Amino acid sequence: MNPHGLFCPNILSFIFVILLSFHGVALAAENHENFLKCLSLQSNTISKVIYTQNNSSYSSVLKASIKNLIFSTPTNPKPVFVITPFHVSEIQAAVKCSKKNGLQIRVRSGGHDHEGLSSISDVPFIIIDLINFIEISVDVEEKTAWVESGATIGQLNYRIAEKSQNLLTFPVGTCPGVGVGGHFSGGGYGVLLRKYGLSADHIVDAHMVDVKGRFLNRESMGEDLFWAIRGGGGASFGIIVSWKINLVAVPPTVTVFNVPRTLEQNATKLLFKWQCIADKVHEDLFISPLLSRVNSTMVSAFTALFLGGVDRLLPLIQDSFPELGLTRKDCREMTFVESIVYFDGYEVEDPINVDVLLGRDFHVRFVRGKADYLTEPIPEEAFQGIYDIFFEQDQETNGVLMFFPYGGKISEISESEIPYPHRAGNIYTLLYYAGWDLESTDGTYQRHDNMLKKLFNYMTPYVAKNPRTAYINYRDLDVGTNNKLGHTSVQEASVWGKKYFKNNFYRLVHVKTMVDPENFFRNEQSIPPFNLVKDEL
Repeated sequence: MNPHGLFCPNILSFIFVILLSFHGVALAAENHENFLKCLSLQSNTISKVIYTQNNSSYSSVLKASIKNLIFSTPTNPKPVFVITPFHVSEIQAAVKCSKKNGLQIRVRSGGHDHEGLSSISDVPFIIIDLINFIEISVDVEEKTAWVESGATIGQLNYRIAEKSQNLLTFPVGTCPGVGVGGHFSGGGYGVLLRKYGLSADHIVDAHMVDVKGRFLNRESMGEDLFWAIRGGGGASFGIIVSWKINLVAVPPTVTVFNVPRTLEQNATKLLFKWQCIADKVHEDLFISPLLSRVNSTMVSAFTALFLGGVDRLLPLIQDSFPELGLTRKDCREMTFVESIVYFDGYEVEDPINVDVLLGRDFHVRFVRGKADYLTEPIPEEAFQGIYDIFFEQDQETNGVLMFFPYGGKISEISESEIPYPHRAGNIYTLLYYAGWDLESTDGTYQRHDNMLKKLFNYMTPYVAKNPRTAYINYRDLDVGTNNKLGHTSVQEASVWGKKYFKNNFYRLVHVKTMVDPENFFRNEQSIPPFNLVKDEL
């Protein structure tokens, strides 16, 4: 035995690594302690709303707002602290102290981020959960409202309907439990996109906390930053705490229908015809097919909202889409706020209770998703390849393709009006969705993810190109990410950035460089600032 072998270079390297790791743990603990001391000096109320990993309520508070269960498993990275503020001053304190002590911030309003970026991070981080920022103030006479970022879009439309006697609303998505903050900052669209465009098209003011901890409104933040947070993803620029919105009119009666058609009932021909008319029908009419496998066949469920009564709807369908075979008994009249509940998964004949919109617990599941934009119809013969991929899966692997029609108002607004650029020229958005309710050990996640990737790859010849565009609210890290370690150049980030924002990406970079040049607010797909040393002019 060589007694000097204990001091060979490999052993010394190992000991050095161990010492470094202990030093890192000690340094991290010191930073965390300093963070708490900093908070106590900045705010005398924040101690009541901060949860450390040693707190008995930490786990329940952390999981309460995670709506995609993929990011609620024991193996996911956990925040050092969770803060659930009631006051803007507490958010300001958290920003200042995080920056001072080297902690990243993840902001959560509804917890529906498809890639979990509001709840997880690979570096030491805190979560600021806006679950208590839920105030909604509606001014019916002015047709405006202020809504805080932690409110859900279901709660928002409930309060607007309540105050306006069902004559006003706001154009938002079809999932009532989604938080206002993320939805608005990414653009936000739903069944009113053809009539009124995006949520972000109707935002007229906002309140936010910037990287310096300042409280800003539209006037004090300036028009460039106000432009950026309406569709550019607010997490890159600060923490938006509330929004002022212009409300839109809806008739006292709307009509909904859901007409399923199987392959044996000519679903393929109906889908092809829908592609040809979806963006051209009257702007009061929104028809959205949902394509899925049911046992040994494929079913396309043609789901629709019409802003008016059934007597006016039936002639419009007869003129534009008679092949669907819509009948009066397929239809149901209701108020617009009732239709929000209906689109969350109710059948036409089900009783509807709008009070469910006041809750936050809507379909908490394991979810994967992707998005594409199409400028031309999928050829009729190409649908068979889609069906083949569905039929390759076992019965437990569930997926759906959702077709959202364009045309109307969303296509009339300039690509550069706000960061969301997907306007004229698109005939519809195609959303790829997989959801399941129970985690299992047999590769459930991988099977669903593989199915979506096969569908996505198959669709490559038929979707928008140069770039293949994507939607930030259907966040997809497969389209590209920032560097986890070190600087991400503008050119590197443009790989994913131009897919979401087209040429608006470069204006977003300009705004980021002005308001957060040190890139404090960052994640795997945050806008990078321009670096004179590392970026080419």
